[in-house]
Amino acid sequence: MVKIIDIGMNHETASVEQRERLATGSDSISKTLAFMREIDCIREGLFLSTCNRIEALFTTDEAVEAKKSIISLMSKIGNIPEKELIPSLFVFEDADAVRHIMRVASSLDSMVVGEPQILGQVKEAYVLATREKTSGVIINRLMHRSFHAAKRVRTETEICEAAVSISYSAVELAKKIFHMLDGKKVLLIGAGEMAELAARHLIAQGVSSVVVANRTFERAVQVAELFDARAVSFEEIETQLCDVDIVVTSTASREYVVTYPQVKSAFKKRRNRPLFFVDIAVPRDVQPEVNKLANVYVYDIDDLKGVIELNKAQRQQEAVKAERIVQEEVFKFERWFKTLEVVPTIVSLKDKVEDIIQAELKKSHLSFSELSQDQIETIQTLMRSIAEKIINDPILYLKRKADRPTLNSYLDVTRNLFNLDQDSEDME
Repeated sequence: MVKIIDIGMNHETASVEQRERLATGSDSISKTLAFMREIDCIREGLFLSTCNRIEALFTTDEAVEAKKSIISLMSKIGNIPEKELIPSLFVFEDADAVRHIMRVASSLDSMVVGEPQILGQVKEAYVLATREKTSGVIINRLMHRSFHAAKRVRTETEICEAAVSISYSAVELAKKIFHMLDGKKVLLIGAGEMAELAARHLIAQGVSSVVVANRTFERAVQVAELFDARAVSFEEIETQLCDVDIVVTSTASREYVVTYPQVKSAFKKRRNRPLFFVDIAVPRDVQPEVNKLANVYVYDIDDLKGVIELNKAQRQQEAVKAERIVQEEVFKFERWFKTLEVVPTIVSLKDKVEDIIQAELKKSHLSFSELSQDQIETIQTLMRSIAEKIINDPILYLKRKADRPTLNSYLDVTRNLFNLDQDSEDME
């Protein structure tokens, strides 16, 4: 019997160091899929690798051997001894594996529930699997069902609406200050992951431009390219303060990056236009005294906690709806998956009918000698039509029983009733 298995690690089961060692790019994933394709006990496979998760989804007839092979493969990819790797891995099988991959695609298993990036990453992993020809009937069906579940979660719930991360919260606060962010200018100080995420959300809300400042100018250029932005040096920060509306800081500096004198000096040229700081650094990047200036708003990471907790509660309520949607899609997939057990019997039944038709045509060959080819084809079509109608009801009956625990009994009766396991010699 075919089993669906998912083995991997995520932000809850493994340290960032372990995830980093196993994380791979698309080229490496293609190589990993090639290795999976060479493992005899694995029928179909998909490999997902992101900053927060690495997992292999596969089907097999030999579960124990297949799991050992995948764990060994992961050990080699990350150069991590299996004894050290295994405690950080999760293993899901059958319905649990189906539910897991649907929850992943729907962003219910993410560090930030509802974040939009994971669905694109799952789709990319599936594209690679199809390109490398490691996906098949089961994984194809499962992934499309997962994408459908994710779409339903996004359209039927508001799980993506409430801010739960620091970056989301920063954007929510900016909207409260300015009401609308259309046309606003943003300065990112620091070029880490949180700053990138904040920039994505700000751009999605309509800000007109983004400037990136980082101690390492090369990194500033890299991040700027992601957003069609402009990179500047740290020495240009004070100049930029004269022009921007929102400043997001997230450096690892032990000293203040933005000081009271800098902002006060810049404000003389701003003509009292509001300036909004979101300081998500620990230790803080913005000198606290800056908040004393008129029309300057400084929020640090502690100020954001209230927004985060409030929106966590909102998302948890929406997550209940999302989990229900996922469970519905799991049931639908399971119903289809169980019909695969009746496929061999249905195929055998159709083959038996075709063998009988061919045998009878062979016996009647001489009787057809005076008939035209069109007449012979008409007789053949009639024979097949009658045969298909006779076996149609048994086929539909088997499909309806596919999710019953007594399915094997129905299959045995069908195979015996139609003598499907007879030797080919008996047909002669």
